[in-house]
Amino acid sequence: MKNLGTQTIETERLILRRISGNDAENGFKNWTSDPNVTTYLRWKPHESVEYTRGVFERWAGFYDDPAYYQWTVELKEIGQPIGTFTGFDVDENVEKVQIGYCIGSKWWRRGIATEALNALLDFFFNKVGVNRVEARHDTNNPNSGKVMKKCGMKYEGTYRQAYINNTGLVDVSMYSILAKEYFDKSLQW
Repeated sequence: MKNLGTQTIETERLILRRISGNDAENGFKNWTSDPNVTTYLRWKPHESVEYTRGVFERWAGFYDDPAYYQWTVELKEIGQPIGTFTGFDVDENVEKVQIGYCIGSKWWRRGIATEALNALLDFFFNKVGVNRVEARHDTNNPNSGKVMKKCGMKYEGTYRQAYINNTGLVDVSMYSILAKEYFDKSLQW
């Protein structure tokens, strides 16, 4: 496993890139102020562009760390960021990373999260060399799990009252995909 940090990744409709304070206005407009986005997350909707700018600038301050993975998802057709994907809980001993994501509700059910997650699976398996990518979701948010399944991730189980978000203490479903499954598509369920 070789941590490479947040690299620009381009897909058919998206550019996954580093975030900056300059993204604050579009970020606030497109997702950080959207209460639908934050329902199953730990953070509340942002109340001002200035707050969003501070968060984005803080995140941007970590980009020198090769084990730091924080992307904004820019939709090419509008030239604006519409959400974020994060690789966290990086564990070099077991060669794994966990991925979390949020997209503005205006762009839900368009395959954008699936397209971005597939691109990140490719990055983490082919470039970083991880053995395991995992993701989890609040069981009350099954659409997030559908994204994981579409990307070939396997359901591993539900952890009871293992997470707290804006709805309270919740159960979470865990999904993962291993390198051998990613490279041998016949092993995916």
